[in-house]
Amino acid sequence: MSNTKNILVTGANGQLGTELRQVENAFNAYRFLFTSREELDITDNSSVENYFTANQIDYCINCAAYTAVDKAEKEKEIAIKINVTAAANLAAVCKKFNAVFFHFSTDYVFDGTAKIPYKETDDTTPVNFYGQTKLDGEKEVIKQNENTIIIRTSWVYSNHGNNFVKTMLRLMCEKESVAVVYDQYGSPTYAADLAGAIMQIITSNKAGEQAGIYNYCNSGVINWYQFAEAIKELSGSKCMVHPIPSSNYPTPAKRPAYSVMDTAKIQFSFNIVIPYWKHSLQKCLSLIG
Repeated sequence: MSNTKNILVTGANGQLGTELRQVENAFNAYRFLFTSREELDITDNSSVENYFTANQIDYCINCAAYTAVDKAEKEKEIAIKINVTAAANLAAVCKKFNAVFFHFSTDYVFDGTAKIPYKETDDTTPVNFYGQTKLDGEKEVIKQNENTIIIRTSWVYSNHGNNFVKTMLRLMCEKESVAVVYDQYGSPTYAADLAGAIMQIITSNKAGEQAGIYNYCNSGVINWYQFAEAIKELSGSKCMVHPIPSSNYPTPAKRPAYSVMDTAKIQFSFNIVIPYWKHSLQKCLSLIG
């Protein structure tokens, strides 16, 4: 009988799912199964159960999410279906099959009025519908399966998919100047670092014993303007970056002004060393070329 553990990665074509594909070959003791919505409908409970039965899943890493923050204000039903219903389905099936469940949430569960980094136990009061669906998803997941690791993350980017870093690089090529808000503070998360942290948790064999909510983002605190300035600097762009207040850039969904998260819990629990945000940005930019 094989000792190989099976890891299901849903939403496998997104930023985090793609980064997990990149590290697959480094973990030979595990068999990775990557699925997109075409291969597995996670909103359908019976489809999920059938998949788990056929593949004997030991770990499920749910990278599937509705992340269009502004569109969520109108596309409420689909946001709920993916961020709440599908997450609850996966959690329930993981419990039934005794699989460890990893689910991802967001800094947007907080209202952004804090002055010091948010801890996992701080009050959650989302200021937009996307944040509300992610908070509701957390609650449903925990209700369905107490053996779940929920990781709240923020400002995710990678050299794959659509994100702030790639958007800035494109605009800096197309324009002589860009305007970026300076009054929203947080911490970027390089998806490759997060993928590494997940695999460290799995290989520690502590995942099943230390369920709960954890914060993960790169170390350091910046605003979006500072992030854009660093992208300009490290990429060698000549584009001018102008700081503007959020009031000059209205969006359908309100953003929290401060969503910095305290990551001490995940570092201590799983002996994870979190890289400084600018070092990770440099790594990512080197891959984009």
